[in-house]
Formats: sequence, C-alpha cells, structure tokens
Amino acid sequence: MLLTDQHPHNKHITVALLGKPNAGKSTLINYLLGFDLSIVSSKPQTTRNHFHCNFTVDRTEVVLVDTPGVHSSGQELNVRMNGQAIFGSEGVDLNLLLIDCTKDVVSECKNFIKEFKSELTKTWVVFTKADRVENIEQKDFNGFFEKIKEMIPACEKYFVISGKEGTNVHLLTGEICDQAQPGPHLYPDGAVSNKNERFFASEYIREQAFNALKDELPYELAVVVDEYYDAQNKPGQKVDTKISATILVNRPSQRAIVVGAKGSVIKEIGTNARKKIEDMVGNKVHLNLHVKVSPKWFKNNYVLDEIGLPRTQHSKRVWRKRS
Repeated sequence: MLLTDQHPHNKHITVALLGKPNAGKSTLINYLLGFDLSIVSSKPQTTRNHFHCNFTVDRTEVVLVDTPGVHSSGQELNVRMNGQAIFGSEGVDLNLLLIDCTKDVVSECKNFIKEFKSELTKTWVVFTKADRVENIEQKDFNGFFEKIKEMIPACEKYFVISGKEGTNVHLLTGEICDQAQPGPHLYPDGAVSNKNERFFASEYIREQAFNALKDELPYELAVVVDEYYDAQNKPGQKVDTKISATILVNRPSQRAIVVGAKGSVIKEIGTNARKKIEDMVGNKVHLNLHVKVSPKWFKNNYVLDEIGLPRTQHSKRVWRKRS
C-alpha cells in the first residue's frame, strides 16, 4: 500500500539496547528522547518489560528497544525478564551492547553472554558511565574491545559515553543515523512508544515504589493497574484521568512496609507517581493505590501474564491460579 503521508526521503532504523542490569540503558534512552520515559532507579533490574520508543533526526526515525538487564536467576520472573531482552533484540537492525565502564568490562561481557542464550547479530559496544571514571583517557578501551570482539564476533565498533551528561552521545547518534535505510516511519503521527499510557502509569508507580523502599523489597513488588479512564465531572470541565492500581507484595510484613506508618510511604509513592503521570498525560490525575498480599506472585502465571511477561522457552511449569 502506498503511504501518501510519508516523505520520499524518510529513513528508518531499529536499535535494541542490551546489557547487564544497571548498565545505563534507560538513562541513555531518556537522554536521547529528551524526557524521562523509561523508569530509572539506583537499584538493578528496574526494567522488566521490553518496549519501543522513538526519536527523529531530520528525516531519520530511530526506534529504540529498551530491554531488561540480562542476569542470572532461576526464578520464573527473572527467566521471563531475560526472555524479554532476547525477544527485544530479534529482528532489529542494530544491537547496542551497553557495558558499565566502572566495572570489569570483560567480565561483564562474559556474564552477559552466559545468560543471554541467543546469538547476537550486528552489534556496537557502548561503554557507559564515563562521567564516573577518573583518568578515563588512560583506560585501554581498544584492548577491551578486541577481547569482547573475540567473544562476540558480530561486534563492529565501540563508543565511550555518558548517558547522564551526554558525553559523546552525539557521535553515537550520528553513526546510528548513518546506518538507517530508506523507508517509511513507523510513528508518523507523533506517538513516542508502542506502549500505552496505562503501561507507563504502572511503570511510574513501580519506579516511585523502588525509590521509596529499601533493601530487597522492590524485587518482590509488582504493580497492576485495575482501572484507567478519562472522565469529565461536569460538561465543559477539563478531563481528569482516574487511575486505580494495586501494588502486589509477597508477604504480610511487606504490606506494612509499603503502607508505612499512618500511610506515609504509600502516600509518598502516590504523590510522586501522580506528578510523573500528570506530566505524561497533560491533565489532572486522581491516583488511588492499594497494597495486596499475593504470595509468590512472581511464580504465578496469571500475574506474570498480566504485567506483560509471557512465558519463554526456558520457563518452568508454574501454578496458574491467582491468589
């Protein structure tokens, strides 16, 4: 079918961002987009679902695929998260393998390969968090890259960047655009993602829960949006967005932590999440949060499917009934 609304000089490229947890994938995506779309936390394994987002340079559309950090775990939740990373890399034009250069980059790459369980095609290595390394010019990135290329022959080149400060990101973006091929844009109507506002509302709630809670609790926490709708209280009034969401925890003691003394913690989570959602939707948001104990939700097929994590070929047989 002829796309009459597309410019004949349009170009397109799809790029997957891969790596270990906390490698800086979401930080780089937010820098490239110019606003915070992907959730960010100091805690690893914040991203659980892969999703697409995009930006345009002149006539070139770059579609980015954000993926969960690849890590070692036999728990069904984590197996499915790794599956999201593998699925996100399938069919893309280019993979960016992000490696935190404040760590042992060769070991990080070895661990990634061990858990990724899929062969990479055209790949560029991106050493991230350059702003955190003193005397970074003394680091032998050429030597690091040659060792990584021995492990991943599909690697073609490397970049050293800071997604937080933007150092050298323009060099990476320029070369990505040079790789784009003539073709129609997938998001010609101005949409920035293939996920809807309901998805990002749940993500922003979970992000604020991660930021408010300490230790291991965030990894036993999930968010399910029960209701999401726009409403006018009276004809002619501005539309308000009304959201009801449930924060799932594994044990009763965790529920008390999430609620906090006199509801202080859940109030903090709700206030901060509501602000981010209002920035996204552009109107007033009424956010109603509940906390529910759902024992072993991270092994529950129903819950895992509901939060967008389908079974993979490495999934175990887990019980279906929702508690």
